[in-house]
Amino acid sequence: MYKKLKNLILDPNPLRAIAKKIIQKFGSYEQRIRIGATDYPYYGYCVYNAAILARKLGYKRISVLEFGVAKGDGLKNLEWHAQEISKLLSIDIDIYGFDTGEGLPEPLDYRDLPYHFKGGFYKMDIPKLQAQLRRAKLVLGDIKETSKNFFEKYNPAPIGAIMQDLDFYSSTVVALSMLEAGEKYYLPRVFCYFDDTVGTEVELYNDFTGERLAINEFNQVHGDIKLGLPYHLLARRVVESWHHRIWICHFFKHSRYNEFISMEDR
Repeated sequence: MYKKLKNLILDPNPLRAIAKKIIQKFGSYEQRIRIGATDYPYYGYCVYNAAILARKLGYKRISVLEFGVAKGDGLKNLEWHAQEISKLLSIDIDIYGFDTGEGLPEPLDYRDLPYHFKGGFYKMDIPKLQAQLRRAKLVLGDIKETSKNFFEKYNPAPIGAIMQDLDFYSSTVVALSMLEAGEKYYLPRVFCYFDDTVGTEVELYNDFTGERLAINEFNQVHGDIKLGLPYHLLARRVVESWHHRIWICHFFKHSRYNEFISMEDR
């Protein structure tokens, strides 16, 4: 009770926080997702908007990826969001969760932030999680290996949203390399969430280590695929922490990138 009261007092928008609680309890899914009144609102934001884009382009099915499953709380929540969005927008959503199953490997160097992460963190109880999942598929193993045959093995529907939570620079670099698989496997714009890009005074995430370095290096070497910030989110009257963790991956040479999806009558 004290913690909840403290959070409410420190909240710069306490009335908004109260309204979100009310909408989270009584509002429709669409109302909740529009103001972030759900658990893992960033997951809902990415999947919901990916599904809207897919529908406008005529897709009937999309895929969503989560890199870094750990105990599986995010993956299970992703299943819930996908279920609600499928019902709302009449689109099928497949989910794939990538993880070693054995926790984090050992950090390779300073870019993996060994002052914050240790090998073995976030180990998964594989049988327990598999028994709890309803639609998501676990892709277990070292990302260096599972990334090589994922597309051939699963032939996924076009990917519309990606949740990046591999923690390390080195692992994120490998996951980002999967964006090179070809337009068959992606929507022309993909909604991405990068978990370890804001942090606190402990992590001190910056553009020269971790996930942010991986993003910057990817952009430097790819001319036709770019990860860009969502300025529409960062310009909102109320900007939340997770808004700074969203990137949009643009496939500029995608054959459907230029298809008109906006309002016809302006």
